[in-house]
Amino acid sequence: MTDRDPIADLRRIAFLLERANEATYRVRAFRSAAAALAALPAAELAERARSGRLTELAGVGDVTARCVAESLAGEEPVYLRRLVATEGTDLDAAATALREALRGDCHTHSDWSDGGSPIEEMALAAVELGHEYVVLTDHSPRLKVARGLTADRLRRQLDHVAAVNEALPEGFRILTGIEVDILADGSLDQEEELLARLDVVVGSVHSGLNDERARMTRRMLAAIANPHLDILGHCTGRMVSSRPAGVRGPGDRAHRPRTRAESDFDADAVFAACAEHDVAVEINSRPERQDPPKRLIRRALEAGCRFAIDTDAHAPGQLDWQRFGCERAALCGVPADRVVNTWPAERLVAWARG
Repeated sequence: MTDRDPIADLRRIAFLLERANEATYRVRAFRSAAAALAALPAAELAERARSGRLTELAGVGDVTARCVAESLAGEEPVYLRRLVATEGTDLDAAATALREALRGDCHTHSDWSDGGSPIEEMALAAVELGHEYVVLTDHSPRLKVARGLTADRLRRQLDHVAAVNEALPEGFRILTGIEVDILADGSLDQEEELLARLDVVVGSVHSGLNDERARMTRRMLAAIANPHLDILGHCTGRMVSSRPAGVRGPGDRAHRPRTRAESDFDADAVFAACAEHDVAVEINSRPERQDPPKRLIRRALEAGCRFAIDTDAHAPGQLDWQRFGCERAALCGVPADRVVNTWPAERLVAWARG
């Protein structure tokens, strides 16, 4: 055996594929191989690699077996080397400074709702990115297509998160949260007692996106006035392109449009209410959302709003998409001191509860 870890190399490849927005089946191939090989004793893994019997294992194919053999030989797998070489362009100075100021991510999903990976895997990916925390915000019950969490399932998740936090590296924690649906009357789709227990509550409109302007405005204003709401998620609901690969759930349904227009609402009234109630406006980093558009980020900034630059990640590699949100925030002149996830976890939680 060498100092290289073939399991870590496979997981790194999967992460980079997700970040590059590659097809789901490619990501799954490397994650499945990593899971299958992680169950083997080191000696058996080495022996199977030497004898060419890795592909006898379910979940291990020719490409992943070749990567493992290269890693065991002390070489960076060619597949990984190519991915690293094509990672992308550097951020400009302002966006880089903003990205470096971020301490965590306030909007993420796991396989408890429509994400593709377990809570533990999402948390470990966040640790590797240098985060100090990640807020777990799986969907609320009315969004059945995304396997939204009932009150009982959310209670079970809170217990699970507490147990996972005990095993995570010191200095990192999962914060409890939810992406709660903003319902037609502006109420939030979860029991008040549970909302009060959570560290951070993100509220988003997922239905009735074509409501007429006055109705949508009333709906959003009612939600913003709710004392449990901390962050207004992807406020226009727009889609500028098809949903990226690597996401399972409602976005993969065949009837979903490749693009979707912005919801119509009184932005000045909504952002004034966010500033009044100290609700942060999310800058959603997903490439297919880019929500809100830059003109609305500037209006929210002028209104005195705080912001949260979030990934809305549904897979580990997507946690590195914050750079996209930082680029848009920097172009609009958003300073780091107006972004709530530049704060330590303790300050973020205290602000949300206050």
